[in-house]
Amino acid sequence: MKLYYAPGACSLSPHIALLEAGLPYDLVKVDLRAKKLENGDDFLKVNAKGQVPALVLDSGELITEGPVIVQRIADQAPAKNLAPSRDSAERYKLQEWLTYINSEIHKNIGPLFNPALSDEAKGVFKDRAMGKFKYVDSKLAGQDYLMGKQFNVADGYLFVMLRWAESMKFDLSGLNNLLAYKDRVAARPKVNEALVKEGLKAA
Repeated sequence: MKLYYAPGACSLSPHIALLEAGLPYDLVKVDLRAKKLENGDDFLKVNAKGQVPALVLDSGELITEGPVIVQRIADQAPAKNLAPSRDSAERYKLQEWLTYINSEIHKNIGPLFNPALSDEAKGVFKDRAMGKFKYVDSKLAGQDYLMGKQFNVADGYLFVMLRWAESMKFDLSGLNNLLAYKDRVAARPKVNEALVKEGLKAA
């Protein structure tokens, strides 16, 4: 498999999933502005959407969109318990979390990276995202991870969003469940390995 990524982007989520799953993969860095690979090839020929993550399976099949990719990864390593079994009630709960992170958190923090956005507009997005983080904090009370004691692919995705929030100077003080959760995920060896491989942390 090949994972097309940009350091620290939302592609960090499937990168964590691949390492947690113990699956073999190649990492291909993408310049998102230029839409080029490190060797100069046109990324749009790989993924016409021009976005990461993109996962190319050994069969040559291309999969895009992070929540879909991480479920596909989890299903290839069922013994790792990174996603509940298909069609189970718990699987739909996982999809609920992935959708919430994608549509309510990711889509409110993502625009903050746009330098053309006014401070007023950034404030609106930031306030919205804070409301979503408060909700997640309430759901983490008494839990190690989003769905209890077991780490799953939604946790990797939320961790990336918390990294983004940190880089954007969100004040998460008072959200003690969320802060403890972030530390818990950050302490996982495979999460650390992903950060090191993307050059986001010293080895």
